[in-house]
This record gives sequence, structure tokens and C-alpha cells, in this order.
Amino acid sequence: MITPDEVIESIRDRFSDRWMIVADGTTVRMRHRRPARASARRSCPSHQQIVSCLRNSLRASGLTVGSSLLPMRWNRDTDVTISAIQALDPWLKDAQPRVWREGFLPQPVVRHTGERDASGALLDGYLTAFINISYVQRVRGCAEAFAILDHWFTALSRVGLHAGRLSVHGDLRPWQRPPVGGITLFIDCDHRGLGDLVLLWNLDNPHFMAVDLGSGIERLRWYLSGRSWSWAAFGELSGYHDARLLDTVRAVTLLLMAGIRAAHRGPGYTVRSLARAIEPAVARTGLSRLVRQQVAYWRALGMTGPEWPIITTQLEETVLAQHSRLRRLP
Repeated sequence: MITPDEVIESIRDRFSDRWMIVADGTTVRMRHRRPARASARRSCPSHQQIVSCLRNSLRASGLTVGSSLLPMRWNRDTDVTISAIQALDPWLKDAQPRVWREGFLPQPVVRHTGERDASGALLDGYLTAFINISYVQRVRGCAEAFAILDHWFTALSRVGLHAGRLSVHGDLRPWQRPPVGGITLFIDCDHRGLGDLVLLWNLDNPHFMAVDLGSGIERLRWYLSGRSWSWAAFGELSGYHDARLLDTVRAVTLLLMAGIRAAHRGPGYTVRSLARAIEPAVARTGLSRLVRQQVAYWRALGMTGPEWPIITTQLEETVLAQHSRLRRLP
């Protein structure tokens, strides 16, 4: 198991020449010695351009890239894929010398844990479905994990996010969620959450250790663009449609592309529950333009699946069947 002292020593060894580090034994904070502010940009890189730049930078640093995506249908601890770290389940959870994927992984995920306001709307910075841009890898200790973090900062800088805008902080006391334990350090940009670095290990056999480093590509684009969250996530569509509708269509489109159809349980229940948020009148008048753009979005980031007319029909039929069933309930 990793101790707080080991973490602090590794951070100082790797970053003390460029970062100011404050540690009190159980917590750590670090900021770059050359602070920077967000600068005006004429244009913001697309989601695909960000992924390509990160991949090229990490490859140049000698890190592993090019892994194929995880399946969206998970059926283990979760019904669907919620994080790139699930690629390391055999290693971390089963203490088996193998993984499903490893290295840089821009993984589509679906989560229902985004923070919401009093009306139930997702707060800025949160989506139901997004690209978890992650670097997940087996490591032998803290030093290796923080070397990866250093390369990650370099990759972010090449995208356009200078290290002077970043800070790192966290509680160094290990947490436990059997069969895994870990330590989490949070990465902020301009004093707002960007992502995190998690050191994890199997509680029964800490030799099985890994690092999970990442963020959401839409959140990264938000900080790069300096524009609204809705624009960063959905582009020009944000000016014509409600954010809740865009979020729901994007999430359900992803699941339908993965071959997951509405059902009463399992992964299909996620499709069914999300479809409830779409008004039947919207489905009756047609969702083709929205679905077409969301299919293009996911396909550009590596997803495969049926063409958009098939997805549109499946989505509209799911919404209408769902509301028809609700009307028949006593």
C-alpha cells in the first residue's frame, strides 16, 4: 500500500524544480512557479483535434497509445462503461496479470452522477455521456505514476492549456472500496475542476497497482475556448436546443450505436430511463438532425455502429413506446 510520505517524496523528486509544493503529512497542494492566465483564442480545437494532439504528445514521450475502445455494455460492477479505469479490472480487482486495455484511452462513458441544481438540471461541467480522456496503466510505484503525470502536463500544454493555469491538491490518506484502495489527487484549472490522478491497488495484493489519470474532453474544451459550457459541449446546437435534450440525445445515441436497446433491466434499462426525458411531441416531429450530428460526434471519436437513420428510428420508437406505456399505467 502507498503511504502519504511516499507520495510527497515522489512529487518533490519530480516537480520541485518547477512547482511550488506544500505538504503537511496528510494533504498536498502544488502550483506551477510561473502562473498563467487564460488567453483569448481565435478558435478552439475540435474534440478530434484535442484527442490527436494528446495522443501524439504522449507517444512522443514514450507512453502507450492507440488502444481500441472498451465496449459500452459492461455487465460487471456496472451495466455500462462509466470510466476508462475499468480497462484494468482484471489487474486491479482480480489480481490477474492481464488487462483489457492500457495506455491513452479516449473512452466514451455514461454516468448518472453529475452534479445538479435544485430543479434537477446538470450543472455546468457535467454531462450524462462524454469522452473520458484517460491514461490508465499498471505501475510499480509512485515515481512511475508521477512521471506519467509530468508527461500529461506536457500534453495539455501542447493542446493549449499551460501548466501555469493548473493546480493539484488532495488528501493523501488512502481510501478503500474493496477490492481496491487508492489515493486521489484533484487537478484544477483556473480554480475549477479539470480532472484527477488516482493511484490504485488491490487491497489483498498491493503489488497489483495502477494509475488512472484523466479528465473529460468537453470540460477541457470549455477551458480552452473560454466560451459557455453548453457551446463547449454541443457547439452551435447549443443555440437552438435545450441542454437537457441535447444531453439525453447524445447519451442514448451512444448506447444505441453500441447495440444496447431499451429493456426492463441491465444496460437496456439505462436507455429506457434516459428516453423518459424526451417529450413525445419532439419524437413525433422527428429527431433526425439531432441524432445525425450526435452519430457523427461519436463516430469521429472512434465509435462504430448503425448509420444515423437506424439510430433515429430506434430512438423515436423508444421514446414513443415509453410514453405510451406510461399512459396505460393505472
